[in-house]
Amino acid sequence: MLTVGLTGGIGAGKSEVSRLLVSYGAVLVDADRIAREVVEPGTPGLAAVVEEFGPEILTAQGTLDRPKLGSIVFADPARLAALNAIVHPLVGARSAELEGQAGPDDVVVHDVPLLTENGLASLYDLVVVVDAAPETQLDRLVRQRGMTEDEARARMAAQSTRAQRRAVADLLIDNDGPLEALEPQVRKVWEELRQRAAGNS
Repeated sequence: MLTVGLTGGIGAGKSEVSRLLVSYGAVLVDADRIAREVVEPGTPGLAAVVEEFGPEILTAQGTLDRPKLGSIVFADPARLAALNAIVHPLVGARSAELEGQAGPDDVVVHDVPLLTENGLASLYDLVVVVDAAPETQLDRLVRQRGMTEDEARARMAAQSTRAQRRAVADLLIDNDGPLEALEPQVRKVWEELRQRAAGNS
């Protein structure tokens, strides 16, 4: 089995890369999706978040009000650290469980947005970074996700720098261009991952 950490700045196109890798046969462990699952209504995770941040971070339906929580934690590093201290261990445990279900020849791709920020590169056999210029990221966030330019810049500023991400990369995918330029690069990375997985098994 080969474990791969996949990361990239917001708007770099990491989701598209993970979608392509899954279509080639990768086993995906999506940290963002798991982070949502571990704070669904009725979970110990949600109870812990409410205890830390108060019941006002819940919607009328009893689900987590993500925009409200986001506005609290993105503006305050100490509150963000408190949230991460609750959610990250839960995500880690669930990720390990999913990885444990993969076969010996599988390539297990961990989609981890904050891999660089949280110093997680050493947890994986290798790290793939989806890279895009900051102006490309900004354009995508404003055009495709409907953020204001200030919102987009704030989200980008809360993440590692491009240089920090590139420094942890074993393999780099350049996603500054159009979608059709991405697929051949991802396929090439996939071939490399398959070879390495075969060598690991």
